[in-house]
Amino acid sequence: MTTAQEFWETFYSERDQVWSGKPNPLLVREVERLTPGSALDIGCAEGGDAVWLAKRGWRVLGVDVSQVALDRALKHAYDAGVEISVEQHDLKATFPDGLYDLVSAQFLHSPVEEDGERNSILKRASKAVAPGGYLVVGGHAGAPSWSEHQDYYFPTTKDVLDHLALKDNWIIVTDEVVERPLVGPDGQEETRKDNVLTLKRLF
Repeated sequence: MTTAQEFWETFYSERDQVWSGKPNPLLVREVERLTPGSALDIGCAEGGDAVWLAKRGWRVLGVDVSQVALDRALKHAYDAGVEISVEQHDLKATFPDGLYDLVSAQFLHSPVEEDGERNSILKRASKAVAPGGYLVVGGHAGAPSWSEHQDYYFPTTKDVLDHLALKDNWIIVTDEVVERPLVGPDGQEETRKDNVLTLKRLF
């Protein structure tokens, strides 16, 4: 196993369920207006986004480094009465084949990522977008006060755009910082900022 595989397999194996099973609200906001087609969900985790997309008629391939997470995503889809496909990838080394009408990368942050790893993955994600398709990148803009990851660097949308270095066959649909309320493990109330970037490939 790679370092990333070991970390995330342990992360999921130690918990019966990590996430709520609901889709990420920023993805919902950006995608609900789109016509369903083929979708690639990178870092799909337990399948909340993938299942929501499948319910809306998308043909979804979910990708994650953790097989435990992928097994849970398949079960979530089965329980929801929809079909998704999954593939296990350590995305810094391998990436799924094909072009997709939607490529989604939601909160693709990792405490064990290598320097430049996220940027290279997002660059490969942009190359997987079919003409007329969309790339939706959601990310945290900072850590909450109780997080142990205060030193983690959270890229801005400008950082993402600079590293993608896209050509003029792309347009920016959404480039925004969204603030939402957040309650901590001990009842702490504060707000958290997230970045959302939606890009359309024209041709």
